[in-house]
Amino acid sequence: MSTPSLSTLPVRRLTPRDLTACADLSENRGWPREEHKWGLLLSAGTGHGIDDPEGGLVSACVVTSYGPYERPELAAIGMVLVSERHARQGIGRRLMQHVLDTVGSTPLTLHATEYGRPLYEGLGFRTTGRAEMLRGRFRLSGPAPAVRTRPATAEDLQAILRLDGEVFGTDRTGMLTRLPAFADQLRVAEDDGELIGYAAAWPNMGTQVVGPLIARDTETAKALVADLAQNTDRPLRTDIDVRHEELVAWLKLQGLESWSFNSVMTYGISELPGDWTRRYAPLTVAAG
Repeated sequence: MSTPSLSTLPVRRLTPRDLTACADLSENRGWPREEHKWGLLLSAGTGHGIDDPEGGLVSACVVTSYGPYERPELAAIGMVLVSERHARQGIGRRLMQHVLDTVGSTPLTLHATEYGRPLYEGLGFRTTGRAEMLRGRFRLSGPAPAVRTRPATAEDLQAILRLDGEVFGTDRTGMLTRLPAFADQLRVAEDDGELIGYAAAWPNMGTQVVGPLIARDTETAKALVADLAQNTDRPLRTDIDVRHEELVAWLKLQGLESWSFNSVMTYGISELPGDWTRRYAPLTVAAG
């Protein structure tokens, strides 16, 4: 029996039942399996994939939509993968074109590596920003940040959603309501009873990823990171908008090192909505 042509293999919707196949695909491309992150994305977002007739997946990605369910205001694309055996055969482009056709007029964003950026540029995405990945053991150097933070409680959720919607520029309720169960830590900062920032830390690849990181100012962002670091024995990892130069420099003084850069790209909008001055780090580069 002949093997079906790659161009005829259908794209289907992935579900949480496909988690193992997605993790296998990550591993096939030399990525960590990241099952914890895949689980969040497949439950909060919409996975798209192409089945390999010989088993597993040829390709996969996840689209996480934000805003009203009937008419999303923004969607983030992440975890775009093509198996090694089928790489450089146009599969990634075909999957991305399927996503573009599926979301219609919804604006899109993604974080691209230098390797992946030409594909997205060819589809009409534009680079509108950059993020720097920092990793390392956090060891506080100098005075502690002046802002106090505390662990979040269930009573903080509505205030977190209000602040996040204002800063992110659209509603992320579907994702953020999953955050307390997904993250190891969730902390908030207040000023006279008003929520001025929040941040989470969650496990991935032997590190604690700090994200999302939303804060009124850099001093608040520093305090949230420092307190998250104090409550873990793992190295930290975070992806900081490079425009936040003061925070990036401070994190490097605390022991984190520059690991890589990625391009923040958009499709259908000239820049991301919301207030970038208070948006320091995404939940994950795969979901914005």
